[in-house]
Amino acid sequence: MALGLDSVLVGWWTDDEAGTGVTVVLPPAGTLGAIAVRGGAPGTREAAALGPTGAGVECHGVVLCGNSVFGLAAADGVVRWCAQQGRGLNIRDSIVPVVGAAVVYDIASPQSTRPTAEAGWAACEAATMAEPAIGRVGVGRGCTIGKIAGRDYSVAGGLGTAIVRSGDVVVGAAIAVNALGDVIGADGTVLAGTTASPEMDRYPYAPIELIAGFTGRGTEVPDGADPAGATTTPDHSERTNTTIGCLVTNARLTKPEACRAADLAHTGIARAVEPPHTNFDGDALFLLATGEVETRADLVAALGAQAVATAIRAAVSN
Repeated sequence: MALGLDSVLVGWWTDDEAGTGVTVVLPPAGTLGAIAVRGGAPGTREAAALGPTGAGVECHGVVLCGNSVFGLAAADGVVRWCAQQGRGLNIRDSIVPVVGAAVVYDIASPQSTRPTAEAGWAACEAATMAEPAIGRVGVGRGCTIGKIAGRDYSVAGGLGTAIVRSGDVVVGAAIAVNALGDVIGADGTVLAGTTASPEMDRYPYAPIELIAGFTGRGTEVPDGADPAGATTTPDHSERTNTTIGCLVTNARLTKPEACRAADLAHTGIARAVEPPHTNFDGDALFLLATGEVETRADLVAALGAQAVATAIRAAVSN
């Protein structure tokens, strides 16, 4: 079962050459959707509608995309696919899907191939009830972590999944880990992170101006210059990191309860990423509630935090 529920489909599209991809989660009809954002620099679609002050309740798909804001184009393909399948709101005799999306920054170069609407469509066509692959697939293909001492010392991130249960309540999570920070195990050890030597400056303990390569795709060394005095290319560092994901549950929740559970599930990021939720991360979590089981929102939040932390660790352990 995909993420622990036999009514949920998960699919992905991967571009190995460009080092990017798309992962899509498709819930059953009538599923309630919510989102919570804690990172300082998110890139999202339908966040206002699915947020705590938005009127949107039903959600027909969630797309996790590579290539930053360019990757949001993949969501157009998911919208078209959902409409063709009759998945959406019936408004004035038209099917109008509500599809949330969030992005990670994995752009290798300005010339890289970008995910398009066709990529989103292909991910939907590939979606099944089978448990999804993890690691360097879909949105996880180009993810990196451990950039606190500069991107030159980063290592591969990826896509992780996890399922937790309490009685009849199930919460599953699919998380793309492209964090600024390191991934931390339950015992506090670093599972994967920066390869920089211990004496090197790290954010937030040192200002970014002192960290070579913090904002760029790597350290630029001018001809004839000393590498130790290299400068960096300012390229919107606020959009180069993030942990994004989608949780699914069979719980019956109201919109405010779902938004609060999604927000509290961010605790899982704080458990497994150090440092979490920085101004240079766009951490965002969607929650899809299919509504079969009556339960407490706090239980969903607790299970969600466990699932998020476990999925993050799985992303780098594959």
